[in-house]
Amino acid sequence: MFTKLKGMLNTKSNHFAHQANSYYLQLTSANWMRRDYEKFADEAYIKNVIAHRAIAMISQAAASVQFRLFDISQPQKKLIQHHPILSILSKPNPKESGKEFLESLYTYLQISGNAYVLANISKTNIRPVELYSLRPDRVSIEMGHNFLPKSYIYKVDQEFYEYQVNPLSGKCVMMHVKNFNPLSDHYGLSSIEAAAYSIDQHNQAGEWNQALLQNGARPSGAIIVKSHDGGPNRLTEKQYSELKNMIDDVFCSPKNAGRPILLEGGLDWREMSMSPKDMDFIESKHSSARDIALALGMPPQLLGIPGDNTYSNLQEARLAFWEQTIIPMVEKVVENLNNWLCQFYNEKLELTFDIDGVSALSEKREMLWNRLNKCDFLTTNEKRAMVGLAPLDENTNCEKRI
Repeated sequence: MFTKLKGMLNTKSNHFAHQANSYYLQLTSANWMRRDYEKFADEAYIKNVIAHRAIAMISQAAASVQFRLFDISQPQKKLIQHHPILSILSKPNPKESGKEFLESLYTYLQISGNAYVLANISKTNIRPVELYSLRPDRVSIEMGHNFLPKSYIYKVDQEFYEYQVNPLSGKCVMMHVKNFNPLSDHYGLSSIEAAAYSIDQHNQAGEWNQALLQNGARPSGAIIVKSHDGGPNRLTEKQYSELKNMIDDVFCSPKNAGRPILLEGGLDWREMSMSPKDMDFIESKHSSARDIALALGMPPQLLGIPGDNTYSNLQEARLAFWEQTIIPMVEKVVENLNNWLCQFYNEKLELTFDIDGVSALSEKREMLWNRLNKCDFLTTNEKRAMVGLAPLDENTNCEKRI
């Protein structure tokens, strides 16, 4: 935006002691993205390559973890291979596979800080037959008087659907998973919230670079008005308007990139902006990328961001990625699923997850097995319990399964 400033130039020389005009670009306070789900999804997941890749990698890795269901009615829990809970988690609804359903749940949890799962209940046996992951911005919570939600309200366009919560047991067809939020009792904190400033900076750096290329890599500057003897001068309102329109029509837009500007009548061009080197443009962009990765729990090395050597190799980075980001997120979701799904069945069940198939943890798991193998004061079943395996049947020497 051009702004016209009028004022007196106070100098010792009478030659400069007269009224003059300056034209400058007015700088205002920095503009940051709105703090809501829709803006986070647009600016971070859709437009920012670092945030999108980090969120996608985390969601895909977390969704690859397999579930395990145990019968805990006996002192020694038994592994269950076939159960409606396992079936519905592998095929939650006609539209999605189990992995697609979990990916959407983990993605919503990162972008919004909240994830909601709705169960379609069978009228015959009062058990879930379908599961749906809902967009968090469409769900609102109505609180009751006992610090528990009274109901969950799902809104699509002008349609409202209310799902009541049992005030005594807390049982509901809606499951809510949330991140800790120190400023809210009911809604979780988005991981994008902590990375919002860095995401804005990274996006603005890309827009600045694109605008520079579209303008023929020519930086902005100022047009100085001089008199015939080289002193300061002023333009009339008509001259100012004509000059501004000429610049907008003839020298702006990508099709005019690189076009030389012809100045006459005492007009002079002075470059004002700093070069990318002066701004340390590339390093600033990498710094923002590292901050985004840090806020999302992604080691920058796994995203190919240069300048970060926290881990000596990719194996260590992958191990930290799983131990510090994936496993805590999976534990949170599985614990919520365990408490929510198992309440629909009159059985003593425990839903857990199996990380033995994760290749990034194989080296650490092998070290644990070697240490346990050397412990001669532990029984075989005690060793198996410490590594998360089902106990062996004393008669068949096989895992106890049902």
